[in-house]
Amino acid sequence: MRVILSAVIAAGVLGLFGSAAFADGYKTCTKLDKASWKPASDAEAKAKAAGYEVRRSKVEGSCYEVYGVKEGKLYELFYSPEDLSLKHTIPK
Repeated sequence: MRVILSAVIAAGVLGLFGSAAFADGYKTCTKLDKASWKPASDAEAKAKAAGYEVRRSKVEGSCYEVYGVKEGKLYELFYSPEDLSLKHTIPK
């Protein structure tokens, strides 16, 4: 009985940590070396052209993560630094 209870607790804890890591964002956009990436300011410009008010941006994994507001709602936009294509959008 103790073994089963321990296994259930361990699975629950691992599930929480695994989903928390994924909830952080989208992390895989390119395999290109960073020296070949286009500038982050270009990703911000694409978000602005799409109608977002850009708040800030950062590198997340191999993506540019741009935080923007559109129609009063916050979004996380993930752009490939290789070709600046939009890979993923997360509404907050």
